[in-house]
Amino acid sequence: MFIEKLQKDNTKLIHAACRLHQEGGILPDSYVVDLEQFRRNASMIKKAADDKGIRLFFMLKQLGRNPFLAKELMKLGYEGAVTVDYREAQVMMRHGIPIGNVGHLVQIPQGMLRQIVDYGPEYITVFSEDKAKAVSRAALSLGKVQKLMIRVCDDADMMYSGQTAGVSLKELPSFLEHTAGYQGIRIAGVTSFPCYLFREDLGDIAPTANLQTVLRAVDVLKKYGIKAEIVNTPSATCVRTLDVMEGQGGNCGEPGHGLTGTTPAHAVMDLPEKSCVAYVSEVSHNFEGKGYCYGGGFYRRSHVAYALVGEDARHLRRTKVAPPSLESIDYHFELGESCRVGETVVMAFRYQIFVTRSDVVLLEGVAEGNPVITGIYDSLGNKKD
Repeated sequence: MFIEKLQKDNTKLIHAACRLHQEGGILPDSYVVDLEQFRRNASMIKKAADDKGIRLFFMLKQLGRNPFLAKELMKLGYEGAVTVDYREAQVMMRHGIPIGNVGHLVQIPQGMLRQIVDYGPEYITVFSEDKAKAVSRAALSLGKVQKLMIRVCDDADMMYSGQTAGVSLKELPSFLEHTAGYQGIRIAGVTSFPCYLFREDLGDIAPTANLQTVLRAVDVLKKYGIKAEIVNTPSATCVRTLDVMEGQGGNCGEPGHGLTGTTPAHAVMDLPEKSCVAYVSEVSHNFEGKGYCYGGGFYRRSHVAYALVGEDARHLRRTKVAPPSLESIDYHFELGESCRVGETVVMAFRYQIFVTRSDVVLLEGVAEGNPVITGIYDSLGNKKD
């Protein structure tokens, strides 16, 4: 999906990945990250948001919940993380990373509420009155007042399978009336997902129906005397999305793939952020005229199609890639031709490292042609020896 962009925008990362793999520094099933380009991307997004008065909470699940990258973003002035689930919250808490929002895709389990409220996230998102009541109890036990966002929904909204949740607009008045008496919490805003997406038919990033639901929810809150200080409108947050958001609505975004130049929009548009992640594997064996490289990093929405294969970064050849079927474990990727065992395989596709078995290899010095590994982490943010 992104191999052409990577060749165009960051050839030196391809060369670095190949060289370090051939030298034995990188094992197959590794995602390599060009830290300098990552910082440049993040700085551009932060500046664009600051210019427009839009807040940002960074999302790092796609990069394996990496705490080093989280700290780099904090150095650049980001406010804190949005954690996709409670396990990601645990990673950020272990490393002292501020949490801007937790709970918007996966609710906090009852047994962790007190711990997370005590840590001090700015916002907790709730899907139901029951969870709002549970947060209230936890906050009261700690002598705190916790700000809440409500995830809202309506009939026309887009919801991904496995993410169905929310307080419907029809139920929102009742929700507000019932939670008005809860101590220890304060309703502070609304959110939904996804509010912005790349649309192939338009060739651009555009709002979804979810955004209109969020904006209508803001009006409902206003009728009950509640100011929505935060109108969180995530997905595909990058410089271009912030341009659209400025006119369409929302005051908070969540850059994730935008930080690495790998949103779906980046695959087909020339946007400010440039690709800075590559997937590295190695030819394992051949079978019936096809080469097979090590897997472990496959994501079912990857749209992987091609790989670059070879031992010398200056002479890599392009070949087709056939990922395993969705019901199978991704032990290997099938390549379109027979290859020499041990050759480097470089790919660039849509990824979500936190659901893989992959390593994350952080590189400095890529642009100078002198790449150095500064850290290797597993897919869940733990540093490896």
